[in-house]
This record gives sequence, structure tokens and C-alpha cells, in this order.
Amino acid sequence: MAAVTPRGTTYESFGSGARAIVLVHGLGLNRHSWRWQVPALAAGHRVITFDLYGHGESSVPPATPSLTLFSEQLAELMDHLDTASALVFGFSLGGMIARRFAMDHGHRVAALGILHSAHARDKAAHEAIQARVVQAAQDGPAATVEAALQRWFTDGFRATHPDMMDEVRRWILANRKEVYAPIYQVLVDGVTELVAPSPPITAPTLVMTGEEDYGNSPAMSRAIAAEIPGSELAILPGLRHMALAEAPEQFNARLSAFLKRVHGG
Repeated sequence: MAAVTPRGTTYESFGSGARAIVLVHGLGLNRHSWRWQVPALAAGHRVITFDLYGHGESSVPPATPSLTLFSEQLAELMDHLDTASALVFGFSLGGMIARRFAMDHGHRVAALGILHSAHARDKAAHEAIQARVVQAAQDGPAATVEAALQRWFTDGFRATHPDMMDEVRRWILANRKEVYAPIYQVLVDGVTELVAPSPPITAPTLVMTGEEDYGNSPAMSRAIAAEIPGSELAILPGLRHMALAEAPEQFNARLSAFLKRVHGG
């Protein structure tokens, strides 16, 4: 059952265990986008999912959206749950927030998962994503949702899973234009503060993306991993951005193997 923190963060908790895993979703999504991972992870851990400000059932951002604002939202949630430290797994924008959190609150990160997340972009990639922000500011999430589904799922999977496409489409379209575009801008601008992280990220880290995730590419994940000493890199063959939904068995197996290596299960 969902609950709400005093500052308006809607969250849910599943399973039990000495270690907590906090899952941070991506832009335009919500805590339910982890529904393919929660059963597997909650078998041996307490798993916490939540809606970022401006998403799902959480309140609108209380200040100008930034990675720091979302990092502090995560810290406030952990304080509310009396959780001193956790394994923090972030997907896409969530992976950027997870890195910011590891830089701001390193002592609270027992392990880190940076999943399908962006890093420094070349000029063409920067201009392409900035153009999508402009579209979203003018016309709301409907302006970008169909192109997003094409980038996020392989062609064959989209064709054979229309119900899932409808579900993800509904999640995105539920975002309000006046909130969605400023948060989208964080996805554009935030990468600059994550390159060569300072202070360094020292937690055991998994960096993972899909072979065909062109916006959060294998090259980006290799660059992220190169900047985090001892990190593990995984590239999922033949998959795009939403591998967590398209191929959850493969995605979850990588997470489980990482958890077993760093914390024995």
C-alpha cells in the first residue's frame, strides 16, 4: 500500500531484509515502472519504490528541478523510513539522480546501480535531446511519446505487446506539460555535473545499458564505468532503453548477480 512522506513523496515498500534497495525511476515514468523487478528483488531485500517529484502521485517539485533537488528527495525519503543506507538503483534519469546522491551522500550508498543512464553527449546528441525538450514545452509529453516508444522498445516487441505500449504511453501522457518540460531539461543539463564525479564515487557499482539503447549508449556506459573505480559493466545484447520491461529475466539476472557478488545475495 502506498504512503506519503511529509514533503509529498509517494512511496511503497515490499519484502523484508537487513538491506534496503531503493529504486529510482526514469523521466516521465513512475514507481510502477519497476513492477518487473520488485518480485525478484524483494525475495531477499526490503525494496522501496517511489515517485519522483512531478511524477505519479508525488507532489510537484518544490523548487526548480535539478539533480540536487531529486537527490535530496531521496535523502528525505530514506530519513522518513529510518534507513541509514541502501543499495540505490537508478534507471535513466534515475541513474543520474543516483550518481548525484552517491556524490552528495556517499556514506548512505551501500551499492549503486546506474542503469540505461546518460553521460556526456556529443553536439548532435545534445541538440537532438534539447529539441525534444522544446517540443515537450510547447505541446506536452504527447509531442514526444511515440518517438520515445520507438527508442525504448525493439520493433518486434512493440508490435507484439500493444498492451504494454498502451500502459507506458499512459504513464507518460499523465505528466503535466508545465512540470514535465523543466524536468526533461534536467536530463539535458545534468550530465555535465556527473562527468569525472567529485567527490569520487566509491560504492560498489553496476553500470548497465542495452546494446541498442542509442540515447543511453554502450559508449556512455563505458565512460561512466571508466570513471568509477572497480565498477562492473554490462551491455544487454539486442535490447533498447526499456530492457527492464522488455526482457526482465535478463535484466534481473544481471541485478541479482551483482547483488550476490557485493552483498552475498
